[in-house]
Amino acid sequence: MKRDFLKLADISHAEHRALLARAKELKALRQKRAVVETLRGRTLGLVFEKPSTRTRVSFEAAMCQLGGTALSLPMAESQIKRGETLEDTARVLSRYVDGLVFRTFGDQRLETFARAATMPVINGLSEGAHPVQLLADLMTIDERFGSLEGRRVAFVGDGASNMALSWIEAANLFQLQLTIGAPKGYQPKNMAGIRVTDDPMVAVIDADVVCTDVWLSMGQEDEAAKRRAAFQGFQLDETLLRRASPKAIVLHCLPAHRGEEISEAVIEGPQSAVFDEAENRLHTQKALLELLLK
Repeated sequence: MKRDFLKLADISHAEHRALLARAKELKALRQKRAVVETLRGRTLGLVFEKPSTRTRVSFEAAMCQLGGTALSLPMAESQIKRGETLEDTARVLSRYVDGLVFRTFGDQRLETFARAATMPVINGLSEGAHPVQLLADLMTIDERFGSLEGRRVAFVGDGASNMALSWIEAANLFQLQLTIGAPKGYQPKNMAGIRVTDDPMVAVIDADVVCTDVWLSMGQEDEAAKRRAAFQGFQLDETLLRRASPKAIVLHCLPAHRGEEISEAVIEGPQSAVFDEAENRLHTQKALLELLLK
């Protein structure tokens, strides 16, 4: 029976722990230039309705380094753009490949694609979640602190964004103490088990991890002026970071708008784990692919 990974809760807590442990092993093996071919003969298809750098390259590299093959299909080059249904695309591609990554807009499109596919489908980003990014974030926290459970995490920015929503899911899975600092009108609807404030200075107090993301996501360009006005005062800068724990790390899923949601000094500063986080996309996705395709 095929298994999809559309959200973090699609795999159990025990599987998450095993996945993170395996990702660390794979990272160490990569550093030793060891050859790992656990997915030799397997093929991964990637369908992109949104632009991508890290998701595309990290999944393609992951499959290649595990001995498999990856085939990317950008929206502009697909028949979806000319009107082919998601269901037809998913059903046909399922006969060519062993797994599919779908990066799209609405969650309904993701669910439609996954229902039609007969191979595992991985959410490469949707409006409601970015679970493959959270895997890398969790690995980065685990590496830096040696544990996840009980860590104090502050997310500053759009509390209704896919990143914030995935952090809420992660908080419930790993007993994280999550606080979201977001302006009114941009706060999550589901606040179960988390704290929400419209004061970013309050949100980051004593945090072990401070996260942010762009204020303007793909597809929100017509809201640019309104959003920039709403998020004034929410920039993750040195003043804000000083409210967190002295040992706090900074995460950002990238791409970053330096000088907007995060300052140049912070993203390039000693507490930034942003580029370790980006690298860990490769290792966690290798472990995820092994789990779903091996």
